[in-house]
Order: sequence, then structure tokens, then C-alpha cells
Amino acid sequence: MSRLRLAVVGTGHLGRIHARIASGLENAHLIAVVDSQATAREQVAADTGARPLADYRDLFGAVDAAVIATPTSSHAAVANDLLRGGIHLLVEKPITTTLQEADEMVALANRQQLVLQVGHVERFNPALVSVSSKLDDPKYIEARRSSTYTFRSTDVGVVMDLMIHDIDVVLSLVQSELVGVQAFGFSVLGGQEDMVNAQLRFASGCVANLTASRVSYTPERSMQVFTSECCASIDFASRRSSIVEPTAELLSRDFDVDALSVDEKEHLREHLFTDLLVKRELPAAETNAIEQEQLDFCAAIRAGASPQVTGTDGRNAVAVAEQILEQVESHQWDGATGARRGAFALPLLPTVLSEPDYWSEDDTVVLKRKAG
Repeated sequence: MSRLRLAVVGTGHLGRIHARIASGLENAHLIAVVDSQATAREQVAADTGARPLADYRDLFGAVDAAVIATPTSSHAAVANDLLRGGIHLLVEKPITTTLQEADEMVALANRQQLVLQVGHVERFNPALVSVSSKLDDPKYIEARRSSTYTFRSTDVGVVMDLMIHDIDVVLSLVQSELVGVQAFGFSVLGGQEDMVNAQLRFASGCVANLTASRVSYTPERSMQVFTSECCASIDFASRRSSIVEPTAELLSRDFDVDALSVDEKEHLREHLFTDLLVKRELPAAETNAIEQEQLDFCAAIRAGASPQVTGTDGRNAVAVAEQILEQVESHQWDGATGARRGAFALPLLPTVLSEPDYWSEDDTVVLKRKAG
């Protein structure tokens, strides 16, 4: 079978990465890169050997598939045009800014019988892949995702920008109906929420606590998943994971800590994670998650099958994100009788962030918002 003709629409930070990786795929040929900014598209074209285009509509009839890496607010319009033109799509996360837009895009892809994949790339992260088979029926999940302010993706807030990754991973692991959402958040630098904490409750009994911040001093992308039989720690940034598996004696509740002798207790202080809570590091493949994502996209097109992260998966993540955002906006900071509610109700306080030292770099930000 001939190589798939591929294009990348949007040559910003992520689009450049997609184009570079796509240009090296054996089963695809990067035909074009598209961006309204001439300097951006021509630079990426020069680096990859692709044709620079100013208008994505020029792709009709020229390519089989495209990666959309434009700002989120343009996903719906660009994707729907390309789907109507018969082009398979990998749309970067989040699939759209609203659930209604996502539903329309998924329905259109189904009618056109085209592959619609969403760029929730953490599904391909080797740290998650190495441990996922151990994570059946999770009961508690704790996720933290933070970064400094990058001045990218400012058309959406931190829920759609960062937390959406963990929402998707949680939904892929839990596989149960969402029955409750609680959340609160703060706006810090712009017109969107920049720090949010959310709790998701599922019909299976699982509880997931998610925290996302894009105004933190220290970057972090971590998750802990507890099941009835183990606890896994996943570091998406370092692409490493570990697992703690209690012994059969602990799982059956037959271990009596009060019956231990002084010497036995002293021994366990030093050997808890080798004798009872057995911890081991898991080997992870040396793979590039975005490359694996693109390979999965191409394979789905060739096989006429569903990709690992479908349009419906992207739609479901947006549905949960919208519920979180509704809770953020309705949170009452002074109780039921108070007037202050939502992400913009409070002046900035250094203590709301996990790393208060961040504010020592630019105290004027705090002072300006307090004064306003």
C-alpha cells in the first residue's frame, strides 16, 4: 500500500513537533504544513521538506489525513471543513472548546466514515503503558499537573489546557459512570482559570482528585492509582513508573501489627517496602509518545479501525471538563449567603499555590490584583 499523504495544520510549538516527527514516518509522506503566518510555515517547511500553505482548504484532494494543531478555539471550524473534504483527522487536545462542538464533530466523522483521533498523548506515554495492565477497577486516583506560565493556549483555561490530560487518563482507567463533580479554582494572570482542584466520583466507587496549575514554580506531571491489589505511581514527565503490591497476608487482613515483637517492628522499619508493601520499578520502553500516537493514527486509517483515542474519548473528556468548569464558576467562597463566587472572586494569595516562592519572582502581580 502506498504511503499516506499527510499534512500538519498549525505550526506553533506543538505543530512543529508533529511536523518533524511526521516527516520521518516510514508509512506516511508529509505533503504540506499550513499556517496563516508566513514565517512560521516557511520555517517548518524548510525543516521538513513539506510544502508551505497559507490556507488549509488547499489540502482538499492533496492529502489523505491531517493533524490539527491550531488554537483550540479554531478546532471545530477547521476540523469540520476537512472532514467534509474527506480527510482523516488527528485533532490535538482538547478536541473542541465545548461539548456541543465535540458532538457535532464526532457525528460528522461518523457520517463521513473517517478516522477521528484526539491528541491525548499521555495514553501513549511509556510510563502509563508499562503499568496499565495492573490498574483494573481503580478505587482512588490522585493526579497533579503543573507548569510555569508558558503564554501558550491562552484561549482556554487550565482545565482544557492541562487537566484535560488527566481527565482522559482517568476516564480510560475507571470505565464507570461519573456521578459527582466538585471543583474550585483561581484566575491568576489572564481571563481564564489558572489553578483548579477537582474531585470526580464514579458509580464504581472510585474517587479521583485532580489538581492542575499553570502558574507553579515547579513543573509536575504525576499520578497515583490505587486498586484493591496495588498502588501505582506514574511520572509522565520522566516516563517512569513504580508499583507497590501488598503481600497476600496484608490483602487478606491477616497481618497483626500489634502482635509483632520489638525486633520484628525494628526489622520492618527498614524492610517495609521489601517484605510487606513490595515496591518495584517497572521497565518502560524508550518510545516517543507523539510518534506512537501518529503511528496509531496511520494504522487506524489503513485498517479502517478505531484509533486508541477516539473522537468519542475526546468528547467525553470535554464533557467532564465542562462539569468541572461549572463547579469552579459556582463555588461560593463565603458560604451560601456570600456574594463572592467563581475563579475571579478572590484577590491572589501566594498560599493558594503549591510553591509560594513563585511569587517572590514578581510580587507586583499580586499587588496589582489585590489593588484592583
